[in-house]
Amino acid sequence: MLDISMINKIDSQGMYKVYDRWSDVASNSYYKKHDPVDYKDIDHIVFAGMGGSGAVGDLFAAILSKANIHVSLVKGYLLPKTVDSNTLVVTVSISGNTVETLTVLNAASKQNCKLIAFSSGGQMEKSCMRKKIEFRKIDLMHSPRASFINYVYSILGTLNSIIPINKHDVSESLLELQKTSKNINSSNLTKTNPSYDLARWISGIPMIYYPWGLQAAAVRFKSSLQENAKSHAIIEDVIEASHNGIVSWEKPSGVKPILLEGYNDYIKTKERWHIVKTFFEKNGVDYKEIKSVKGSILTKLVQLIYLLDYASVYYAILNKTDPSPVKSIDFIKKRL
Repeated sequence: MLDISMINKIDSQGMYKVYDRWSDVASNSYYKKHDPVDYKDIDHIVFAGMGGSGAVGDLFAAILSKANIHVSLVKGYLLPKTVDSNTLVVTVSISGNTVETLTVLNAASKQNCKLIAFSSGGQMEKSCMRKKIEFRKIDLMHSPRASFINYVYSILGTLNSIIPINKHDVSESLLELQKTSKNINSSNLTKTNPSYDLARWISGIPMIYYPWGLQAAAVRFKSSLQENAKSHAIIEDVIEASHNGIVSWEKPSGVKPILLEGYNDYIKTKERWHIVKTFFEKNGVDYKEIKSVKGSILTKLVQLIYLLDYASVYYAILNKTDPSPVKSIDFIKKRL
């Protein structure tokens, strides 16, 4: 069992304290005074970012999936060739120094497109000031991955004329974050804490199954387990996995399935969940279900990401791993 003294001992930089405040951070980020932009005739949005910054684009891509706007995600160096005057390129580098995203920013500045950048400063801010690119500065909170929530709600406030989220959906999501915080924060280190409960269940290599609409939460959970707990993790779309990955369970392994289920998944997806769970039960495969809350896609995703992120922090600490340092990433960045 965890206690605060153990958490403070292992979590050297106090990452958990940021997660304890996520619901307040989200609210403050959305309701603070923003300098919004209002671009007309946008039919294509490109979100460019890596790691924790890229997770922001994943979430907005999910939100926009039912809008009449084509969305491209760039997690690398190259802009799509479809960028034109009706394209908005959104670059997010929370550190402000991400080489790949700076390359995309530079390329977009030479195109006939709309362009806006978000970061906490660094080379991105300097480049935007020098080239007179639309720029918004958002604070770094502990680390890029822990800053996810203030970036999401600050960008919502800035791009509210383009991102089709109404105020009711935002208010609903903020209320759900507040409710979730009471259950999962460090003042409730009991079995009634769903993040802590999940962390205690995880072992081996987590295999995270998700339906199409919750891909952003699955990708984020995988990344959080890798960065915070220094653990391998795998993700698969549950429908696609039914045509290939499911065969892997015919042999015993150290992989453990986690099922991310939506409150109102498509009826055929619900049918597939039932079949997959029946298969696991018949084959003696222990699995864990994590179900989204009711609400808009924004509410579902931010609530799931909050719960799963905190689970990765608890899992790290239970395994006596400091969630903050990312020495392997530092090794690569120093050589770029």
